[in-house]
Amino acid sequence: MSHASASLAAPSMPLSGRIRMLAAILLVVVISEAIGSATFNVGPGKIVLQPMLWAIFIGAVVAAFGQRLPAGLGIDTAMQTRISGYLQYALLPFLAKLGLMVGGALPQVREAGWALVFQEFGHFFGTMAIGLPLALLLGIKREAIGATFSVGREPSLAIIGERYGMNSPEGRGVMAEYITGTVIGALFVALMAGFITSLNIFDPRSLAMGAGVGSGSMMAAGVGAIASQQTPEVAHQVAALAAAANLLTTVVGVYFTLFISLPTTIFLYDKLEPVLGRYSRGKAETAAVADDSAAQETPAHGVKMGFGDRLTAYVICGLFALVGNRLGYNVPFADALPGMGIIILLVVIADLVLRVVPKLPAVFVLSLIAMTAGCPGVLPYSDQIIALVGKVNFLPFTTVILAMAGLSILKDLPAFRKLGWKIVVVSLAANAGTFLGATMIAEFFH
Repeated sequence: MSHASASLAAPSMPLSGRIRMLAAILLVVVISEAIGSATFNVGPGKIVLQPMLWAIFIGAVVAAFGQRLPAGLGIDTAMQTRISGYLQYALLPFLAKLGLMVGGALPQVREAGWALVFQEFGHFFGTMAIGLPLALLLGIKREAIGATFSVGREPSLAIIGERYGMNSPEGRGVMAEYITGTVIGALFVALMAGFITSLNIFDPRSLAMGAGVGSGSMMAAGVGAIASQQTPEVAHQVAALAAAANLLTTVVGVYFTLFISLPTTIFLYDKLEPVLGRYSRGKAETAAVADDSAAQETPAHGVKMGFGDRLTAYVICGLFALVGNRLGYNVPFADALPGMGIIILLVVIADLVLRVVPKLPAVFVLSLIAMTAGCPGVLPYSDQIIALVGKVNFLPFTTVILAMAGLSILKDLPAFRKLGWKIVVVSLAANAGTFLGATMIAEFFH
């Protein structure tokens, strides 16, 4: 998520359009937080619909309705593209809040010890452990390599693109994984994590580490679903461990997937395809997009924004999260405003650092700064900082983030519809595998 990695300029937008965009995001946040939580029993477990999940649904409905309005009044594709660009940077205040929580919970993070270290192998191998055999049984060929060697975020696109090219079967597979994760990844992870949590078969700390999949929106959805079913104390620990796991996945992920995950997936494909591939019926259904240009589409989260737009995204996320903080937790806006100001300040500091050293991962820089600020006794007035930030709950951030995801989701649906259903199922299986793999390994150490 470094600023240097962005490649597509954000479309220009007049002031009236910006006001409509902000009003749409705020509307979705307010409605979602006003609805609150709803629980449905499903067999031995339950599905918990948090405000963040309502935000995805309501955001998509608002966007669909907005597309039917006359030009200049609705939510067109250009506005959706800008919202998705804001989403990339709106994640940073959420990550700063989690970083502050990690700093205050370092004893619990250290106590996790080897569980936190080795669960990373679950993240990187869980995708292929479940996704690759399923893909081969369904008759998918080399697209399975791109779709199952990772969760298919931007670094994975770069790795496959450099080695095979995006028009290759492997390129189509990783693009399918990317699009699937972008459109429904957060929703899928939230529902899955919430249901598995309700079964009470895993320690919440293990589930928390499983949620650190290396994708900000998926991590936000997963940790929200897990934390909502815990006591406030355990929820705080869940958020800290998820942030620590996500940081590890982000920092070492590129090198691990490049030198270990991808070669292992290729090796297993060569060994398993002759065995499992014969059970599929008919010709292999690929994840090919209808034409070459679609396979080379710039990822939605690769939108380049200037400092002014990035600052706008930070402030939007912060202020709208305060609205959710008031509606969901009854914390007066004025009481939480200083803490939110500190969070935004830390994000801006990280942004300035990244302008000097743009090749560093934004998640790493921001997490390091936030953890330092949140660690008691490290900085002057650290106790006061921790107290002020403590009035800002982390779950309202997820409502804002997924409201933006819902409002921008329709622009990706044409490409999503072009994917074969088999590759979509495989992509979701890979996402489930990374969560379950890390959770089970972490559970072994508890």
